[in-house]
Amino acid sequence: MADFDSKVNEVRGTVKNTPGLGKSMAKWSALGAVVAIPLPVVGPIFGAIAGAAYAYRKGTKNK
Repeated sequence: MADFDSKVNEVRGTVKNTPGLGKSMAKWSALGAVVAIPLPVVGPIFGAIAGAAYAYRKGTKNK
């Protein structure tokens, strides 16, 4: 469990220290949630997670 906590803290630090990354993650998260609306029950939740993960990966790819 400590490994998960350290990874979460690492992601938080990266988002805080990279200008515009949080905003990009919010935009892609919203888009992912909207696209996944037709999926039953948990679609928008997983769509938002996937959108935020995509933006994070895209924003930290060149580092």
